[in-house]
Amino acid sequence: MTEAAALRMTLSDVAALAQVQRPVVSMWRKRSAGSAHPFPEPAALEGGRELFDADQVAGWLEATGRGNNPEAVNDAAAFARMPATAAGSVQGNTLDALTALLTLKAMTGTALGPLGPAELLDLADECDPDDLFLYSELEAQGPGLASTAAFADRLVDSAYNAPAAFEQLLAARFRAGLREHSETALAGSAVGLISSAAVELAATLGGNTVFADSTRGGSDLLMGVVHASGESAPSTFLTAEDDGGAGRLVRRRLRVHGVDGGQIQVEPSGEFALHGPVVHVAQYPSPGEPGMDALQILSAVEHLALQMDDQQRAVIIAPARVLCDVPLPAGAAGLRSGLLRTGRVRAVVRLPQGLLRSKPREAQALWVLGPSFAEVPIAERWTMVADLGARDLTEDISQDLVSDVVASMGDRATIRAHSFRFARLVQTRVLLASRGSLVGAQPHGPARSASGADAFLRVEELMRLLQTGGSEKPAALAVRPGDPQPSAKPASVQELIAAGNLSYIKGNRLEDADLVRKDGIRILGPEELLDPHSAQPRHIALLDFAANYPSGRLTEPGDVVFCTSPHPAATVDAQGGSAVVFPARMLRIDAGEPGGLLPDVVAADINALPGADKSWRQWRLNRVPDAQRRKLSQTLAGLQRDQHHTRVRLGRLEELATLITDGVAGGSLILSDPSATLSEPQTEGTR
Repeated sequence: MTEAAALRMTLSDVAALAQVQRPVVSMWRKRSAGSAHPFPEPAALEGGRELFDADQVAGWLEATGRGNNPEAVNDAAAFARMPATAAGSVQGNTLDALTALLTLKAMTGTALGPLGPAELLDLADECDPDDLFLYSELEAQGPGLASTAAFADRLVDSAYNAPAAFEQLLAARFRAGLREHSETALAGSAVGLISSAAVELAATLGGNTVFADSTRGGSDLLMGVVHASGESAPSTFLTAEDDGGAGRLVRRRLRVHGVDGGQIQVEPSGEFALHGPVVHVAQYPSPGEPGMDALQILSAVEHLALQMDDQQRAVIIAPARVLCDVPLPAGAAGLRSGLLRTGRVRAVVRLPQGLLRSKPREAQALWVLGPSFAEVPIAERWTMVADLGARDLTEDISQDLVSDVVASMGDRATIRAHSFRFARLVQTRVLLASRGSLVGAQPHGPARSASGADAFLRVEELMRLLQTGGSEKPAALAVRPGDPQPSAKPASVQELIAAGNLSYIKGNRLEDADLVRKDGIRILGPEELLDPHSAQPRHIALLDFAANYPSGRLTEPGDVVFCTSPHPAATVDAQGGSAVVFPARMLRIDAGEPGGLLPDVVAADINALPGADKSWRQWRLNRVPDAQRRKLSQTLAGLQRDQHHTRVRLGRLEELATLITDGVAGGSLILSDPSATLSEPQTEGTR
């Protein structure tokens, strides 16, 4: 094998091949140094990294029996670095050449290694006479084409067929450091959700199924649809007429899987036209334009929506900050409102974090476009909204969400007949009038849906039980049924911070050595929040805090201290003057403009959140009418005093039970008749 065709791998690649953790390989290398089978020496250096001969490594794994992959020799090529050619091409160009060779091999069924560069180019010209997807990529390799073809043959042998080898190359985008091919890569659960929704929407249209992706370089979603649709019905797949590298890669990917795709002529302005039943899938930013901002994303969605008719559907995924969250730049906000007014946005779904592999903390969202129902007056149109930000996209959740999405395409009668699991219908005019998130109508916390009458009756029953059930009398309380529709609607933490009603204050980073068990400033951290009644008190001396942490912040009375991990928890620091330890944080309500917020209500809302909901800026907080804030605060203070007295009494009863049990069992105490007088001592067994 020539130097150009030699397979190289890093120690991380060796770990992937052997199916072990990376440190295990370093341990093998160190411990085998003086043995009969030492680990192979590095064959080259690349950017300061050691590269090893893949065949030597695979042979060493087979000879020593190390690792968990008995097929390491056969699989070596699949985990090797893409070789650099004699022309010195970079990895991105080598990826283009390899995918082109794999497509050529799939189309011809010919072994490519024995062919010279001229023969390979002749074969490519026969398969791609118009140079739509592979000829240029092979021509650019020059004299190194033959060695790259030999590697492609080995890659197919390792993966068993050309399509599988193609997918392995794309799956290695992150490992190979090919940023331009990985910035927009979606997690499999996101691709599966969009693909399933597209296939189900296509089933409602009937006839020949057409799927289209008009974005530059989009192929993951189309390939997901290919796999999801299976052999059920013949389908046509359309991609953008783009001669850039990303667009040509899309066409190669479809061809290697035996999918003949047509092309959509997209104007430089982004406009295009398709007619008849079509299901569009799109991801923004697109693989060919990873730097799109909010205005560019919404402009692209607008071009798609304007060419749609009532026979077409679209499933779009993009960052939640663009499709449903606030704040949004003025120009983009106006464009989003205009799209909602068209009536084609049938569903808005906020998805969890972790679906964009390069930005795991950025939440994504779905827009599903469909018929506009022009006959329905604008004031009566509706949109389905759902918030899955606190859920994992498991198979059952995805299936039920797809069912909700498909139902959202129907008319009012169809929608009323469907039982929505995650979604609710909101009048579109309400979404347009709202200054908050488009999915804000879907609260994060558990719904508090008891009617005023039911709640009133239950309060009366509890008061009666408390008054007759023990010696501790509850605080005076008088209630009556009220309006079930709150006058102050819930708002997200982000919205309240932007409005000036809330302030966010980071926790202090304190050294454990400075913390003591008694005397000084009280410490509030995750330990105290998660188990407030059992956690051992912690303090820090005031002088130490002032000297060692000059920028440290203390709480003020009424501050809400919260944490997000391992699950949301919060408490109100009624006295103030405490030091909050990171990762705990503080929310401070503005005394002059509270916006209906009450500390105890904020803490209760946070403590009621699902355990997986860690997106604290999107938490929705209930607000109390101004006329009720003072009364609610006084009532809650009284109930908290009663709770404290009850806990103290419970502690004393538990201590009493322990003393009696231990004393009687050990003989140090003797139980007597409580009715006997103290002047008549009793002994056990008398009377």
